[in-house]
Amino acid sequence: MIERHHYFRLTEPHAKGEARAEVARRTREALAPLPGVLAVTVGLPADEDAEAAWDLTVTVRFASLEDVAKYRADPAHRRFVDEFLAPKIAVKKIWNFVIDG
Repeated sequence: MIERHHYFRLTEPHAKGEARAEVARRTREALAPLPGVLAVTVGLPADEDAEAAWDLTVTVRFASLEDVAKYRADPAHRRFVDEFLAPKIAVKKIWNFVIDG
């Protein structure tokens, strides 16, 4: 099992309140139905330290790294990232981890 962890610092108009909640909602809706995706979790900062570092976290679960590669190349994924998400991101960090169980 693979988990792909994304951490995003959003641009000012999208980093707080309802605008941030909208980015979170649309991200969850866009990624969940994509081929190879087993689960999507989207989180907002729970405390001041988290909020000082990141505005949004997204974890996507896959069966394999091959599924991650297909997800990244999927036209619907590319369209969502390129047209909606990327213009709202100031900083991003993304890592893949093997998960037992």
